[in-house]
Amino acid sequence: MKKTWWKEAVVYQIYPRSFCDSNGDGIGDLPGIESKLDYLKELGIDVIWLSPVYRSPNDDNGYDISDYEDIMEEFGTMADFDRLLKKAHEKGIKIVMDLVVNHSSDEHAWFMESRKDKENAKRDYYIWRKGRPLSTVSKEEQERFAGDIVEYRGEKLLPPNNWGSFFSGPAWGFDEKTGEFYLHLFSKKQPDLNWENEIVRKEVFDMMCRWCEKGIDGFRMDVISLISKPEGLPSTEIPKGAVYGDGAICANGPRVHEFLQEMNQKVLSKYDLMTVGETAGVTLEEAKQYANEAQTELNMVFQFEHVSLDDSAKYGFKWNTEKMPLVPLKKNLEKWQLGLQDVAWNSIYLCNHDQPRVLARLGDDGGQYRERSAKCIATFLHMMQGTPYVYQGEELGMGNYPFTDPSQFRDLESINAYEELTEKLHISPEELFPMIAHKSRDNARTPMQWNSEKEAGFTTGTPWISVNPNYTTVNAEEQLKRADSVFHYYQKLIALRHSSDLIVYGDFHLLLPEDPDLFVYERSLGEKKLLVVCNVSENERDFVIPEEFKTGKLLIHNVEGEDAKRGHLLPYEAFVIEI
Repeated sequence: MKKTWWKEAVVYQIYPRSFCDSNGDGIGDLPGIESKLDYLKELGIDVIWLSPVYRSPNDDNGYDISDYEDIMEEFGTMADFDRLLKKAHEKGIKIVMDLVVNHSSDEHAWFMESRKDKENAKRDYYIWRKGRPLSTVSKEEQERFAGDIVEYRGEKLLPPNNWGSFFSGPAWGFDEKTGEFYLHLFSKKQPDLNWENEIVRKEVFDMMCRWCEKGIDGFRMDVISLISKPEGLPSTEIPKGAVYGDGAICANGPRVHEFLQEMNQKVLSKYDLMTVGETAGVTLEEAKQYANEAQTELNMVFQFEHVSLDDSAKYGFKWNTEKMPLVPLKKNLEKWQLGLQDVAWNSIYLCNHDQPRVLARLGDDGGQYRERSAKCIATFLHMMQGTPYVYQGEELGMGNYPFTDPSQFRDLESINAYEELTEKLHISPEELFPMIAHKSRDNARTPMQWNSEKEAGFTTGTPWISVNPNYTTVNAEEQLKRADSVFHYYQKLIALRHSSDLIVYGDFHLLLPEDPDLFVYERSLGEKKLLVVCNVSENERDFVIPEEFKTGKLLIHNVEGEDAKRGHLLPYEAFVIEI
């Protein structure tokens, strides 16, 4: 297996809007990030993945980009970005940009031209289609989608197919001026780019090259598996618990690998970059193509199978209040560990800006074992093969926000889902609200908790989204002072990875696959081996260490004053032994 810097790195994701506000407007910004570089250096991370900072109307918090080569005014200026990049590099920290090119904002100059008329030179930069006359649509569809019918020049039309947006509603927006629909797999203000158009691909690749020339260190590619649409854009079956057909039919489309190979040839291969694709709907076999060891496409991918294990069995959607089941989680992670071993590379994560806090899914969020469970989860994640990702606040054990009312949501997905599922599927608010509150993306987007002062030290103004009220006890300042904090445990995990080829490159072997509480596995490289033992539960458990590890070296342990080898595990106890 080829050794590379990005395989040995630990990545820290920053969601700029919620990280640190330098000017008191309640919104995090680039100077705020710069002010915390020493904190990140102390933690020990190698790479910052910077969620979008480009110019944007902020319909989807920056993932709707109106200018790929300018900075959002709320975040600062390009001079601020250049200074942040320079300062980060001086401290040995690389910066990876979030690349959002499945779609743009409807306020991007390209789309504003595209919608002017059907003959415009940029019309084909996006995906436009004629609507379906009601005379060609079944009565059942007319009734089901009655709210989506539009009238144009005396004719009633439904969208070109039955696809739903991932943010609720139809995946098609109607344009009154030209009488056609444009595809938007996400919000109405995020029209999908037409990757079949080679001019669009050239525009994107040229833009990427200009960022690379500026000195950035790579790209995290947003929903990149969706860029190639299926031929003919056919309607699909409507899944359980859904109102519309599944837009996921666009995942891993017929030309996606061709497009990424072209991107690699024209951009990525010319620079020393880290690239990771967000690949919704990816299979193991597809991942081997996206992230192949020959590096003809990307370095690695984000897959979502493991973070979908706590979706609702009753309704078939993501919203739920149930804990993530450990046995299926272990088996899924094993599948990806073994499936990509020697042929591709894993991204290992449980948290990001689109996921609720992992403590609420696997740990003891807000309970007596909050810190120990945070350390336990970090242990089994960071000891795996792959590049680990830490999401801001994860290193502090930040938890979910205690939402009490839908008016507190700021996330477009959560707001739209609440409205659509109560109105169209008639799920009661009493049943639905706790499910959305538990899984809302807003849980990850509450401000970073820097200290116990007003608004957690995030801002001197009013934050754009409320600070978690537990900031008085859960904050960076307190944890930096305390040797046994979650922060210092993460610091030690990162340092261990930096000092060990065994942790980075070793093979993976799962033990006790059916145990509902214990996550136990071995890593091996040459003559060296690791034993990773994690009790991911509130139950005390007996566990006899395999004989060969009884004289091994204890690398890390999350319970002080106890002998890790004693044969008994406290709730959420975790340790690692090397021989």
